[in-house]
Amino acid sequence: MGDPALSRRGFLAASAAAGLGMTALSACGGDSDGGSSGTTTIEWWNISTTQPTKDVWAALAKRFEAQNPKVKIKIVQLENDAYKSKMTALTASGKLPDIFHTWGGGVLRQQVDAGLVEDLTDRTKGWGDALLSVARQPYLIDDKAYGVPFDIGMIGFWYNKALFKQAGVSAPPTTWSGFLDAVRKLKAAGITPLALAGKEKWPGMYYWAYLAMRTAGVDALGKAGDAKDFTGDGFVQAGQHLQDLVDLQPFQKGFLGAAYSSPTGQAAAVGNGKAAMELMGQWAPVVEADAGKGLGTGLGFFPFPAVEGGKGVITEVFGGGGGHALRKGAPQAAVDFLKFFASAATDTELVDKTGVLPVVPAAESAIKDPNIKAVQAQLKAATGFQLYLDQAYAPALGQEVNDSVAALIAGSKSPQQVTESITKIAKEEQ
Repeated sequence: MGDPALSRRGFLAASAAAGLGMTALSACGGDSDGGSSGTTTIEWWNISTTQPTKDVWAALAKRFEAQNPKVKIKIVQLENDAYKSKMTALTASGKLPDIFHTWGGGVLRQQVDAGLVEDLTDRTKGWGDALLSVARQPYLIDDKAYGVPFDIGMIGFWYNKALFKQAGVSAPPTTWSGFLDAVRKLKAAGITPLALAGKEKWPGMYYWAYLAMRTAGVDALGKAGDAKDFTGDGFVQAGQHLQDLVDLQPFQKGFLGAAYSSPTGQAAAVGNGKAAMELMGQWAPVVEADAGKGLGTGLGFFPFPAVEGGKGVITEVFGGGGGHALRKGAPQAAVDFLKFFASAATDTELVDKTGVLPVVPAAESAIKDPNIKAVQAQLKAATGFQLYLDQAYAPALGQEVNDSVAALIAGSKSPQQVTESITKIAKEEQ
């Protein structure tokens, strides 16, 4: 979901914090059972710990095993942050699971550069190339494929239609000034405009990233990462626009200590009608219903507004999806499983039962939720795409973006200081 990845410098600390012993570190890697049956065991590490996805994925693994009697899929499922901590430690150990969840970008590049990830370019020819182009982009490194997507999506505003109506906000805003006006109207009506998981930092990063895209343009974030310089006017302006929002005190009480998916967190605040909006990905409706009551048809979606005078446009989107990569030297059975997972039949089931957006064009007809259809329409009309910053950049830089933006929201850093802090870490990584 785009939350922070730990830096290389935190490998040992992450290992200790996650309670990783050498048993866990040496448990990765498929091999024969050593018996006469010649069964190959494939370890599949993923983050699908919530329902209904957990059971759907387990059933898919059983179906693959039935079709491939000599293969056993061993599933290891961890929550998002725990998964990232353990994968950081495993990367340091030099041995990754056979099949593992990835968001692509800079984190995957670091694993590729360490020689730990299988090049799938030739092994996925034909079926891999047929997947949705925008979904494949985060896993392409130097024009080679190192991962296969199973989901794609974008960040946008999810809003409570009834609370908007109550506050006299007649339509979702399309400009930043209009958005700030909507926030003021909601506050004037005694409604909390926005829910934010300040404790987890990554949800706040979404605001700065989108504002940077809207002021400096979608290509600016990539160029700044390459140049190791985020001090340009567009990035400072992004922070100033975010400061204008923070000054309105739009977030729920206690937001700095709030988690994302807990019963008292960001998603629940929206799902229970305690806040009018959240800036979140396509998974938001499911999490709102899981953590709170959920809004059903009372929930709406709109893209991040345009900033007047900025170089970016409202059709440039920010987000990402999930994918799978293989460890270097993974057996052919692991490739076969990725092909099975990326088939039209599997993707249609995933769209129908778990609410993901399709990466196989033939599965698009399975979308039924009107809000997911709205997200899909925005993605298909997108004129530019930017991956989550804490995945697009190397881990330490992504972490610094999250930390610095969180400091701005908390009132301890200025817009200028945010760009200077991010630039400092970018230069240290050279």
